[in-house]
Amino acid sequence: MTNQYVYAFHEGNARMKQLLGGKGANLAEMTRAGLPVPPGFTVTTEACHAYFKSGNQLTEETIRQIFDALARLESETGQAFGDARNPLLVSVRSGSVTSMPGMMDTILNLGLNDETVEGLAAATGNPRFAYDCYRRLIQMFGSVVLGIEGMHFERLLHRLKAKRGAEADQDVAAEGWRELIENYKTCVRSQSGREFPQNVREQLGLATEAVFRSWNNQRAQVYRRINRIPDDQGTAVNVQSMVFGNKGDDCGTGVVFTRNPSSGEANLFGEYLINAQGEDVVAGVRTPQTIGTLRSEMPDMYAELSQVCALLERRYQDMQDIEFTVESGKLYVLQTRSGKRNAQAAMKIAVDLVQEGVLTMEKALLRIEASHLDQLLHRGIDESAAADVLAVGLPASPGAAIGRIAFDPDVASEWKQAGKPVILVRPETTPEDIHGVLAAEGVLTSRGGMTSHAAVVARGMGKPCVCGCEDIRIDEERKRLVVGGREFAEGEWITLDGASGRVIAGAVPLKEATASPELLQMLAWADEVRSLRVYANADTPEDARIAREFGAEGIGLCRTEHMFFAPSRLEIMQRMIVADTPEERKEALDGLLPIQQSDFEGIFAAMDGLPVTVRLLDPPLHEFLPKAGELQTSLAEAKSEAERTEIKQLIRKVQSLHEANPMLGQRGCRLGIVYPEIYDMQIEALFKAAAARIEQQADVRLEIMIPLVGDASELKLLRGRIDEIAGQILTEEERRNCRYTVGTMIEVPRAALTAGRIAEYADFFSFGTNDLTQMTFGYSRDDAEGKFLTHYLDRKLLPHNPFQVLDAEGVGQLIDLAVTSGRAVKPALKTGICGEHGGDKDSIAFCHRAGLNYVSCSPYRIPLARIAAAQAAVEQGAMVAERGTETGAGIVEIAPETGMEHETANGTGNETGNETATRIETEIATGGEMGADQAAKAI
Repeated sequence: MTNQYVYAFHEGNARMKQLLGGKGANLAEMTRAGLPVPPGFTVTTEACHAYFKSGNQLTEETIRQIFDALARLESETGQAFGDARNPLLVSVRSGSVTSMPGMMDTILNLGLNDETVEGLAAATGNPRFAYDCYRRLIQMFGSVVLGIEGMHFERLLHRLKAKRGAEADQDVAAEGWRELIENYKTCVRSQSGREFPQNVREQLGLATEAVFRSWNNQRAQVYRRINRIPDDQGTAVNVQSMVFGNKGDDCGTGVVFTRNPSSGEANLFGEYLINAQGEDVVAGVRTPQTIGTLRSEMPDMYAELSQVCALLERRYQDMQDIEFTVESGKLYVLQTRSGKRNAQAAMKIAVDLVQEGVLTMEKALLRIEASHLDQLLHRGIDESAAADVLAVGLPASPGAAIGRIAFDPDVASEWKQAGKPVILVRPETTPEDIHGVLAAEGVLTSRGGMTSHAAVVARGMGKPCVCGCEDIRIDEERKRLVVGGREFAEGEWITLDGASGRVIAGAVPLKEATASPELLQMLAWADEVRSLRVYANADTPEDARIAREFGAEGIGLCRTEHMFFAPSRLEIMQRMIVADTPEERKEALDGLLPIQQSDFEGIFAAMDGLPVTVRLLDPPLHEFLPKAGELQTSLAEAKSEAERTEIKQLIRKVQSLHEANPMLGQRGCRLGIVYPEIYDMQIEALFKAAAARIEQQADVRLEIMIPLVGDASELKLLRGRIDEIAGQILTEEERRNCRYTVGTMIEVPRAALTAGRIAEYADFFSFGTNDLTQMTFGYSRDDAEGKFLTHYLDRKLLPHNPFQVLDAEGVGQLIDLAVTSGRAVKPALKTGICGEHGGDKDSIAFCHRAGLNYVSCSPYRIPLARIAAAQAAVEQGAMVAERGTETGAGIVEIAPETGMEHETANGTGNETGNETATRIETEIATGGEMGADQAAKAI
């Protein structure tokens, strides 16, 4: 049976997204709804896969189906493709399954050649318009299909405008465009070695192949890697009959969001250009007008557009990003998709849609991109220091950034790798600049609007961006930013305020952000839904305090070695290490004990009865000593014999502690077994700190973690020592009040494999996924990430960096095995992870599926982890469907026959939404798990 590779818009629907891509599925849905969509057809993602399997060429079957669909389109429009009198022109656009705005290619005005352009001019009575379309086609086709650098065409365009005294493109007359067309065709010939194709069927075939090919261009690959989009999705191609916004002053084109993507406010937000085509808006070649001015200039058009926006938002239950064109006073909708937004807008929109009865609480949680929560910690400008404002542009993406000016994305990327903060400064960005945007702290452009490429991509990445700053001039040849008679060279410092659009000279101090009511609301909902607890990795009382403010429910990892690196403490630690006898070591340890005890008391106080998991000393002792090379230099510079003797003693100790592979050497529990006095001191400090807090009527929940256990005998020995010291330090009453437990960090594969035996002596397992990943893969993290891992990712040998996203297939299997066998021995065994993966969304989802009790992450990742844990709970269960039935949240459909909306559930769910909001407000007001003061400081 022959595969159907091509579907007319009216043949598809929204449920066919995997086949038709997001754009194609939405065009099909809008067509079925009777909205004003120019007719066309979609070449499917399956055709894309067939294209790559056939050696990057369209199969004969795909070509046949494309031209069969084209014939039906000709019949529907009453025009003919390639007809010299009444030509059909089409756009050819990408349409990936997952939205990738600007990452792949588009060709407009396809079907024009030397003959059909004359027919278009005659049919419209507008030669200037016809030749404008033709020059656009040659330029886009040359760049996208033939691979000619855009600068060659731009140079010819600028030269023509200068010659004819035209400031803007619309000032160029028909004769000017005719001249430019001939220059463009000469450019195509010289740069590509072939003529611009006059055969329009050849144009369509080559354009379709080019869009398929763009799935694997560099910027698309980078975007997929950043956003974790599968490489095997492929893209569809949408072929759509052209409508023209550049016929005259009763025409235009624009992009409109149904809500403000920067603030989330429920009003139309967007831009449009009179007498222009769509690429002019998104490419930033002209600075557009705001959508609000359309209300006064074309009130009927604005009213119709508003109705379409409302209809589509309720249909998709989300803020929509809509492209539209007005041709001779008639509105056409070219596409709709869920709009990119910054984190604060995402929060507000999601909360508002719940309160409006459009979404359930669980669906709203799924709308939040956990990685965007970092944006809500965006810093702002210290206004007292923001005196030297150079210019003000459009506030395209909020937040503030300081960096050195870089005019080239490659330079920005290089400087980022060298540790220099960068502000990418461009006339406007293009998709080819994505690596520079990724490297930059913020982006500044002199052209383009709030929906330009720079604005959309920066918002998606959570980076500050100022667009359309027309007061600045960028001299790319001299690498200078010119503004108000002043010049700034590449490498000089500037500050961007993405919230106000200001560009400020120098490095202005920044201030930290505060939580919004919407974020607090969303976190409260997340806490209702999630089953995973969220703990913090915190090593000091200050870390613990911050963790509480961010909503931590305990400390999952307190690394005691971090307490020793302050200069005064390090000196005592080094004295202990170089000691030759246990007595000398104990003398030094006696000096460290009160320091440790004080730290632990501070942490217990900050957590105020929440669980605190303290890991006993883990790293090898040589990490606390100077490097051998540094000591040799110090020896050569020593002034006295006593100083030289001391340094020589240190050198001998460093040499004696040297290990060929310290990660697998004398560290963790091995250190505590060989040098028991070290662990004894830490255990004593812990119990003395607990006793001191208990005397103050405080609740203490102490969990003592033994690192690097590989055999049950190690844990048995050390647990016995802990219980013995507890008996020596704590009174009987204190032992009743000090609910201490003992567990281990599972970071050695053998520990996971023998977890059933280890569980006999453990109250909890904490998976140290950093080391467990290293030992499972046989990778040294420091070496792997700096040498070969990037090559593995580029060549798709690994789907993700396993130190960023937990390897569910390998490491995850060990975790599953350890949890299952451990709980077979102790059903109530507490389990969690405390490596870097504790702050990663996908890794948190794995932890939920594996049935762990908690994840532990850095304090600043706690809001992300709380949301991600809730999303994991919603995605795994049937909670959304159950709550949707209970509350009757209105799910709006569009009746295909009429395009009218109707409710398909039991009301709008407003009552339940209000009850939920009231309950959360009460919780915050009465100081529930996250009290108002704590929540307001935090997040």
